[in-house]
Amino acid sequence: MDFLMEVAELEKSLSASDIIPVDVRFQLNDPEAGRSAYEKSHIPGAVYLDLKEDLSGKAEQHGGSHPLPDREKLAGKLGNLGIAQDTTVVIYGESNDMFSARCLWLFRHLGHEKAYILDGGWSEWVKQENKVTTEIPNYSPKTFTLGQPKEDTVDISDVKQKVSEESAVLIDSRARERYLGKTEPLYEKAGHIPGAKNYFWKEVLDDEGNWKSLKELEHHFSDLPKDEEIIVSCGSGVSACPNVLALKQAGFKNVKLYPGSFSDWISYEDNPVEKGGE
Repeated sequence: MDFLMEVAELEKSLSASDIIPVDVRFQLNDPEAGRSAYEKSHIPGAVYLDLKEDLSGKAEQHGGSHPLPDREKLAGKLGNLGIAQDTTVVIYGESNDMFSARCLWLFRHLGHEKAYILDGGWSEWVKQENKVTTEIPNYSPKTFTLGQPKEDTVDISDVKQKVSEESAVLIDSRARERYLGKTEPLYEKAGHIPGAKNYFWKEVLDDEGNWKSLKELEHHFSDLPKDEEIIVSCGSGVSACPNVLALKQAGFKNVKLYPGSFSDWISYEDNPVEKGGE
């Protein structure tokens, strides 16, 4: 996977090059837990980015519970942390998770290509007995130059039009039970956007939590047409990101993120919701 960096490579590179680890550990049911964990112990030189405060914009009536952050504002935050376009960033969550994928997707969305996910995340770093610290780094501010806006997202009007015209395939990245509408821990409505196909994001990982091989990912997505646009959704645009990365690795060229996802869809009372299988 060209977006992954192994723990051994990061450990070797930390003191030898312009590289900044980015800690994005987070818990949806305890928003303070990630920052608290970072302050207690993190990879030397790592800065912290918070899902709600940094990697999302302010939630409004519509737009989903984790809307994309303002591009200029996020670029300013990254620059203040010492990250520029030529800085190599290595992102890690607790393991191979949706938060690190969301952060990587955002870096690519801003036009920054020298960004990677630490394979195995924090747990793998600790497992290999590498150094940790409580010291908060203080890098000199830099200018983070934004790339040209990419056509890598869709909004609710695009979803309605393209699904009704069958000009795109919509997938839902949430767990099967949530997709079917049997349970819904976060939102007031259960089910899925009509027409969506279910591809649980954790299925891009193997039983040990490692990213599947290219061959395995190609097989996993083999029922999807490679010549059509694939729109990836979830609950709020976070757990969709591992699927976006995996689809691109598997050779799908026209992959778009629906940032608002199900939480945006159900914010409009008239939008129908389906329950049950495809």
